[in-house]
Amino acid sequence: GVNCIELMPIYEFDEFEHSKPSPITGELLMNYWGYSTVGFFAPKAGYAATGKNRDGTQVADELKTLIKELHANGIEIMLDVVFNHTAEGNEKGPTISFKGIDNRTYYMLTPEGYYFNFSGTGNTLNCNNPVVRSMVLDALRYWAAEYHIDGFRFDLAAILGRDQNGAPLSNPPLLEQLAYDPILGKCKLVAEAWDAGGLYQVGSFPAYGRWAEWNGKFRDTVRRFIISEPGLVGEMAQRVQGSPDLYATRGPTASINFITAHDGFTLMDLVSYNEKHN
Repeated sequence: GVNCIELMPIYEFDEFEHSKPSPITGELLMNYWGYSTVGFFAPKAGYAATGKNRDGTQVADELKTLIKELHANGIEIMLDVVFNHTAEGNEKGPTISFKGIDNRTYYMLTPEGYYFNFSGTGNTLNCNNPVVRSMVLDALRYWAAEYHIDGFRFDLAAILGRDQNGAPLSNPPLLEQLAYDPILGKCKLVAEAWDAGGLYQVGSFPAYGRWAEWNGKFRDTVRRFIISEPGLVGEMAQRVQGSPDLYATRGPTASINFITAHDGFTLMDLVSYNEKHN
């Protein structure tokens, strides 16, 4: 059965980022995935059912009702959260909020003022700056305390362990604070333990006894095994045992096993094709 639902980002985001007309209907196609964050503390008003009369209170109440109903039916709810970048793009814009408030504090910048792009979106949040750490903690505490969210999946979480120049930290302050924060103590913390800058930490993400990881090696091994690539029996055995080669000291619950998600192919395409044809 189902005992947990993870929602892709549901706080305010720029749905017009990369929008373009449909080649078939001419209708404007919007970005509804939610990874272009505008406001970390506000539920997405466009998802509310209250139509043109919706306001902040109604939107919040709808979401709280959803969560209460899920909990009443024994289903936990996790949020996909994106603290690795925002919708503000690179030095070419746009400027929405953080750039105008304190650009160099909130973003990783080169000495020349260009944006490090470990997220693949044009900018990278300076997550281990004390100001940014406080913002991230406040946002997560808000969702946990006000909405009773049960856990968080952190998009491109390897970025959360980089310093202001992009170098990986041995003891990232943000990850440690999240692990030991009393308000978040009962929340599940799940890392997508890589980023678009080549930092791959599956099996080695700074866990502090709390963090679990999306196991990308489970995904890749299962796919290769199903399509009958040779020589995978031993590795497949590791994966179905909870990947002890990766998590021997942390236990199998550190591994979040998955085969496909919103990124990449659908499940059918995953075992049917090697590359996209659309």
